[in-house]
Order: sequence, then C-alpha cells, then structure tokens
Amino acid sequence: MVLLLWAAAAFAGFDEERAQMVERQIVARGVRDPVVLKAMREVPRHELVPQEHRARAYQDHPLPIGHGQTISQPYVVAYMTEVLQVGPGTKVLEIGTGSGYQAAVLAATGAEVWSIEIVVPLGRRAAEDLARLGYSVHTRIGDGYQGWAEAAPFDRIIVTAAPDHVPQPLLDQLAIGGKMVIPVGANDQELLVIERTGDKDYDRRSVLPVVFVPMTGEAQQR
Repeated sequence: MVLLLWAAAAFAGFDEERAQMVERQIVARGVRDPVVLKAMREVPRHELVPQEHRARAYQDHPLPIGHGQTISQPYVVAYMTEVLQVGPGTKVLEIGTGSGYQAAVLAATGAEVWSIEIVVPLGRRAAEDLARLGYSVHTRIGDGYQGWAEAAPFDRIIVTAAPDHVPQPLLDQLAIGGKMVIPVGANDQELLVIERTGDKDYDRRSVLPVVFVPMTGEAQQR
C-alpha cells in the first residue's frame, strides 16, 4: 500500500509537465502542426525512458537510454515530425527505434510505422514498451542502413542516428513524392530534408544544425 501511494505521488505531476513541455519547449519554438502537438501532448515520454531518468523526462534535453544511445530532446522529436508532414495512413520507416518515443509519436499521429533498431537490448525493450502502451508499430532488430526492402516503398523515412552520408538503400525505398528527414555528418551535423521528385531525382535542403549519435553498422564501413 505504501509503495502504491509512493508511485501515485511520483507520477502525479507528469500530465502537467507534459503540457508545459509542449507549450514552453515546442510551441514557443514555432511548431504549429495540430496533429503533432496533439501527439506530443498524449505520448507518455516518462514511460519510454529508464526508471532513473523519469523525473527528467519532460525537460529540454536528451537523456541516456543505455548502450551509448540517447532519446532526443522533445523539441527535436516534434520538429522532425512536423517536417515529415505525417498523418493518418502515412507509411513511415524509422531508422533507430531507440527508446521507442519517436515511433510512439509517429503512431499517435495515425501514421503506419515500421521501425528498425541495431542495438538488440534497446530494440527488444522498445518493442515491449510500445506494445505495453498500446502503440501499433512494426519493429525489427537489425542494421537500418539497408532499410526494410520488403515493406517499401515508404511515404516518409525518418533517421534518428547520423551517418556521414545518406544511405542509398533508403533513397531507393522512398516513394516518389515522398520525404526523408535525416541528420548527416561526422562532426558538424545538419538535418537534411530530402524529397524524391522522380525516379532518380531528389531535392535536398538543410534545415537545422543538430547533434545525434552516429549511425553504426554498415554506415561506418562505407
């Protein structure tokens, strides 16, 4: 009984903290898409970070999730989701499941999400947490460099780790008219938005300086 009362007290403020996060960190920086804001208000970020960091779940910075990986700060998650322009029925491939938070936000917009994680314990934990919280996400453990060919093409692709170049398999799996958001760079990273305008034609633009963990696996061998 004492433990239950402690747990209730410990999490009592999270609804308010999440609302404040959206207003002070996300809306204040210019994110306006109502679908994205609704998802950010709903997804319980504290349920997707390690227990020891839950008290800081809604603060304005990344958090460690183990195995040398991090969960991105809330603003970056919201910004990347808004740039993607997703909604009900949008088919999205995510490279780098991590804690599952970005995948949960995408699923909360109504998107159909496929997500790949290379770190086995993180991939397993994220899949369990997403299922526990009721988010329908297709998950796989593997090297995201090659994408998810049998499920392609994708309307949108989001990459949450930084290679030093854009993987060609991901470009190939983007539908014509589709859009990819990806951080690129070894030291000075930039967030790129890539739109596929034809069979072999792509428009690229840089939208934000960022800092992401490096993409591992095949990306480091090329």
